[in-house]
Amino acid sequence: MASLRFHWDFFGPDALPTAEHFVRHLHQFCEREGIAEREAWVTNAPVKCTATLECDERFLKMVRDALRPVRGERVLE
Repeated sequence: MASLRFHWDFFGPDALPTAEHFVRHLHQFCEREGIAEREAWVTNAPVKCTATLECDERFLKMVRDALRPVRGERVLE
């Protein structure tokens, strides 16, 4: 079964704390919507920070429509 990764990018001097805060909201959203099996993390690169949510592909429309990620990708297991 495939899972999906959704990404949100943050730029500037406050990018890291903003991305970390956003990940907390991702976990809250997943709890509220019943997305139990998931992972969320922050990647800190020199120019930007990226908040990432990985979950089952059956939640594609829910996450896409409610949270409007910048991009997504399918991860084959």
